[in-house]
Amino acid sequence: KKELNRFKVIIKEKRIQILKEISASKERAEDIMSNESTNAIYSSHMADAGSDQQEREKAFYWLSRENDYLQYLNRALDMIDDETFGICVSCNSAINEERLMEVPHTTQCFECKNENN
Repeated sequence: KKELNRFKVIIKEKRIQILKEISASKERAEDIMSNESTNAIYSSHMADAGSDQQEREKAFYWLSRENDYLQYLNRALDMIDDETFGICVSCNSAINEERLMEVPHTTQCFECKNENN
């Protein structure tokens, strides 16, 4: 229980950080979109338009990636509540603490993960 509570605190801190990053990514994406409509008034070079498109895609990629990570963290919190956190679904052994610190949403120990790849 004590270890689970410690990981719960760590995961909640990571959630706070990722929510800040999601907010910043949304702002960047909105800025890009609003600047695009402003820049559309002026004639732009084809290379500039390509760069703008690339920046827009990158902003939405990061937003999507951060949202996925948030869902993984939420799943880890659910696993703590279900008391399945830290137990490998493949071999039912305890997952190494270092692995849980790096990948808190993992469901497999390092050995099982390597076997499946």
